[in-house]
Amino acid sequence: MAVTIKSEHEIELMREAGRILNIVHQELAAAIRPGVSTYELDKIGERVIRSYGCIPNFLNYNGFPASFCISINEEVVHGIPHKGRILHEGDIVSVDAGLIYKGMHSDAARTYGVGQISPEAQKLMDVTKECFFKGIAFAKEGHRLHEISAAIGDYAESFGYGVVRDLVGHGIGHALHEDPQIPNFRQKSKGIRLMKGMTLAIEPMIVMGRPDVEWLDDDWTVVTEDGGLAAHYENTILITDGEPEILSLTV
Repeated sequence: MAVTIKSEHEIELMREAGRILNIVHQELAAAIRPGVSTYELDKIGERVIRSYGCIPNFLNYNGFPASFCISINEEVVHGIPHKGRILHEGDIVSVDAGLIYKGMHSDAARTYGVGQISPEAQKLMDVTKECFFKGIAFAKEGHRLHEISAAIGDYAESFGYGVVRDLVGHGIGHALHEDPQIPNFRQKSKGIRLMKGMTLAIEPMIVMGRPDVEWLDDDWTVVTEDGGLAAHYENTILITDGEPEILSLTV
C-alpha cells in the first residue's frame, strides 16, 4: 500500500478543489425539489463545476456516463442520472460529486430530503452525517486508520442501522481513488498509522435495514437488497498535526 503525503502546494490546490465542490453542493441543494429529474441536477452541477474552470472527475470514470452519482431512496450509491428519473415528495436523494482543480481531486457526498420527508428518513440522514464526524474524531496524526472505521460503524449500529460492507472510503489526491481503503465498520487490524499530509475521503454509507447490497443491470447502481432506505455522507479531509481539516465543507 502506497499512501501519499501531499506537499503544501498540493494541499493548497486540494483546498481550492474542496471549496469549489462545496459551492457545487450548495447550488444542487437549492435545486432539489419534487418534479426535478436527476438528469437536470446532473447538468446544473456540471455547469457549476465548469464555470470555475474545473473538470467533473466522475464523467467517463471507468465508463460512468454522467458527472454526478445521484441515488434515490434504496439506491446506496452510483445512481445514473436520467431524464425519466424524477424526484418525488418524501424521497431522499444522495448526490455524490467530485471535481479536478489543476490536477488535484475533491470528492464529497450529501443526502437531501425532497420536500417533506418522514421522521425515520430524517433520522437516518442525521445519523449518517454524524457517523462521519464520529469517525474523523480519530483522523489525527498518530492514530490508526481503523479507529475511524470502528467509530463510524459502532455509532451507526448503535441505532440498529446496517453499515454497507461492499463499498468503502479511500485516499484521494492526484487520483480520485488512492490508497488506503477506508471501511466504515470495525476491523480486526489496526490499519496504518495516520500521518500529517495524508488526504482521505471518509464516506459512511448507512442503511435502514440489512447491510446487504446488489448491483442493478446497469452495472453501476448499488441498491439495498431488502429495499430499505440508504444514506451517504462524505467529505475530503486532510490529516494535520492537530484536528483534521475538512477540505470540502465550509463551516
